Amino acid sequence: MPYRGRFAPSPTGPLHFGSLIAATASYLQAHAMQGEWLVRMEDLDTPRTVPGAADHILHTLEHYGFEWHGPVIYQSQRQEAYEAALAQLKEQGAIYGCGCSRKEIADSGHHGIDGVVYPGTCRDGLAPGKSARAWRIRVGDQTIRFEDEIQGPQAQRLANDIGDFVLKRADGLFAYQLAVVVDDGWQGITHVLRGADLLDSTPRQIFLQQVLQLPRPGYAHVPVATNAAGEKLSKQTLAPALEWQHASEQLWQVLQFLQQSPPDALRQAPLAELWAWAREHWRLQAIPRTRHIPHPI
Repeated sequence: MPYRGRFAPSPTGPLHFGSLIAATASYLQAHAMQGEWLVRMEDLDTPRTVPGAADHILHTLEHYGFEWHGPVIYQSQRQEAYEAALAQLKEQGAIYGCGCSRKEIADSGHHGIDGVVYPGTCRDGLAPGKSARAWRIRVGDQTIRFEDEIQGPQAQRLANDIGDFVLKRADGLFAYQLAVVVDDGWQGITHVLRGADLLDSTPRQIFLQQVLQLPRPGYAHVPVATNAAGEKLSKQTLAPALEWQHASEQLWQVLQFLQQSPPDALRQAPLAELWAWAREHWRLQAIPRTRHIPHPI
């Protein structure tokens, strides 16, 4: 199949340097493979969505010289597709209602690689007096393995490391794990290139693809930039927004961060000139095989 990649920001605020790393890497890899690059707004978490942020993100991408194929997809407009996937999983007996509170889970679960592992309290039915708050998928004891094009071989035992995970939350919102799998399948995404902060989510998504009988894309996870405290640059850690007037400088810094070795002479060059160099010299194999790299802001 022809290469089809995507960039999927959450409109919880403006893009920052960490966002630009993921966007640039996925964009250049799609160009290198003579494929398509799509943009999808992951705006499912409505309490965290900032009004106007989606438009600001798109304007920022345009200002930095990104061009995408087809219309921008908004997850908030895809509720019926997620409901259909949930209904399919119910019919298969793959999911169950969970009536546990966060405190109950914290008191009885053990710590895994992404928080507390659900202990399976409601697997065999709700306790008397309990009603379903969320919907979880049953995971098996198998090990999910995949080859990441940057980070190398990966393996995860879902039962021990993650547990039965939520597909529809207690607040009625669909979980990221379900939405991203349904949308990647629907859009025909063949390759997912994103930040290494999502590397531990990938086995859950591969498991869901198997249960929903969707194709598995290839995966590549670039290192994330961290601040002086070792925290990932994000809106939560107050990473500053991209400054449009410094677009060339910031894009040059991203290429340097990804060890593409852009010439110093291009540091203040027009964006078109810098993009032309980047497309000609892009090397996925030059990206460091590490999950994070310190980057002073």
